[in-house]
Amino acid sequence: MSPQRRVLVLMHAHLVPPANYAELPKEQREEFKAEADVLAALESLGCEVRVVPLENELMVLRRAIEEFRPDVAFNLIEEFHGSTIYDQNVVSYLELMKVPYTGCNPRGMVLGRDKALSKQILSYHRIRVPAFAVFRKGCAIRKPARLPFPLIVKSLTEDASAGIAEASVVQTEDKLVERVEFVHRNLDTHAIAEQFVDGRELYVGVVGHHRVTVLPTQELFMKNLRPDAPRVFTLRAKWDLKFQKEREIAVGAAEDWSDEREAKMARLARRIYRALRLSGYARLDFRLDADERPCFLEANPNPDIGADAELALAAQAAGVSFGELIRRIVNLGLRSLAE
Repeated sequence: MSPQRRVLVLMHAHLVPPANYAELPKEQREEFKAEADVLAALESLGCEVRVVPLENELMVLRRAIEEFRPDVAFNLIEEFHGSTIYDQNVVSYLELMKVPYTGCNPRGMVLGRDKALSKQILSYHRIRVPAFAVFRKGCAIRKPARLPFPLIVKSLTEDASAGIAEASVVQTEDKLVERVEFVHRNLDTHAIAEQFVDGRELYVGVVGHHRVTVLPTQELFMKNLRPDAPRVFTLRAKWDLKFQKEREIAVGAAEDWSDEREAKMARLARRIYRALRLSGYARLDFRLDADERPCFLEANPNPDIGADAELALAAQAAGVSFGELIRRIVNLGLRSLAE
């Protein structure tokens, strides 16, 4: 990569790493870790970097584009005006300004982030998905007769385990209503209730545009849960380092995973990635059903890109260092408008 590349890094204002980031305790660094990891990698690649803190105003982005004239924008934005469904509009703005960008295109973000729409598309392509129903804000909460318990209730569009707790797995009508109302009230989004697949949870990273690289399958391990606890990756399990250590929660290479199963999973991941019009990089989440068949749960366009997040761990398993992963993502970004 040319050392003259100018990279405009878009991130949330409250996630810009502080000047004393390296001196903070590990628990406090965690909030800024992905952003700090990306900045360090870009600088190590010899890029000229400028950070653009974004929250509710695009004028700061326009000024940065006009003043800095970047070769590419590295997109770390996950929401805008406090809403995850607006993040694709920031990418659309970059396209209107003719600025190449890293990560997913707007159409793929719309299709991938909607947990119901993505399942409807993939069901059409005969890809296995759990049965589900959508409960919209302001509408009566009635479970379809065809939808059997147990169910897991989630936000329709939020990611990063937002709103996910042990109570998200429900066994009765009353608990379903209670949890759907919780999502409506606390996350201010529609809710989706889907058949709870109580099997191994697997993650598959994909990098590329039309020609893609599928990274080795990773598995979520939760070895010290209470015997009666449902196997769900709750908000606490995802972000609380102390809780992770106590419950022995970690992500690593899938166990007892043959080359044949890996090849089948790679073919499935490519089909899903293309059907949902994803680009740049994404993480696809699955669970194995009672017959050990993969069941698609959701797509995560522009997932956590920190050096110890699932995508980077999968890249490492494929022999790709974090710095090399970031270099590839930047190079894909440089071609984003052409493809």
